[in-house]
Amino acid sequence: MTPDGAAIDYDRIEAERERIRTTYLREQRPRSSARGVHHVALLCSDVERTVRFYQELLEFPLTEIFENRDYRGSNHFFFDIGNGNLLAFFDLPGLNLGAYAEVLGGLHHLAISVEPERWERLRGKLAEAGVPCQVESGVSLYFRDPDGARIELLADPLGEMYGNKVL
Repeated sequence: MTPDGAAIDYDRIEAERERIRTTYLREQRPRSSARGVHHVALLCSDVERTVRFYQELLEFPLTEIFENRDYRGSNHFFFDIGNGNLLAFFDLPGLNLGAYAEVLGGLHHLAISVEPERWERLRGKLAEAGVPCQVESGVSLYFRDPDGARIELLADPLGEMYGNKVL
């Protein structure tokens, strides 16, 4: 049931998933035109609090901070999340942005792969810091950053999810 009480037709959803899989999923996948994710950019309300959370708690090193070219006075800063990928943030002083919200076209969560040993250590650090977390399937750890963005630390290797090859 949906929040408004309507029934969900799971058979129709599965049939549509299978239709899309059959139509678009190819055994011989062509090479992607992309080189990889340069960075994913999120918004934050407090630069130093964000740096402490991501660098000190999650152990993602800060790599650079400079003025955002699109908004004077705004910071654009980056964290190394491994494999040549960056997580970036902007603060946008003076815009009085609202609280984080999941909306169509918006961010549901950002999943970051970590080694299983680090996953356990980070889980402990988050618990010690009082950050509420939810564990799913024994390998996914969900929590929210200081501004409410939902983050997942995933102990599965890159290209795999819950025992399935996805790349």
